[in-house]
Amino acid sequence: MQRKADREGAKVSCDSCHACCCRLEVILMAEDDVPGQLVETNRWGGEVMARLADGWCAALDRGSMLCRIYQRRPAICREFAVGSSECLTERLAMKAVAPTEC
Repeated sequence: MQRKADREGAKVSCDSCHACCCRLEVILMAEDDVPGQLVETNRWGGEVMARLADGWCAALDRGSMLCRIYQRRPAICREFAVGSSECLTERLAMKAVAPTEC
C-alpha cells in the first residue's frame, strides 16, 4: 500500500514550494565543492552551509527561490528528493510556522 505522504509527494514541485528545505542545517561532506564564502562552522566544529540571520540558506536566491550554486550544491541537497517523506514533513512544519510560505 502506498503511503499518503508518497501519494501527496507526486503533487509537490520545487517551483511552488518556497524552498522549505532551504531552512534546514546542511552539513557539508569532504567531497562537497561549495564556495568558501558560503561555508560556516557549527557549534560542534562541523562545516555547514552558511545561513542568513532569518535562517534561510545563504545560497538561495530569494527573488526566484532557486539555488545560486545549483551545479555545486552539497550532496545532501542533491539527495533531498522533492516530494519525499522528508520534504513533506518540512513543508508541513513550515506551514505550521508560516502558512503562506510553504
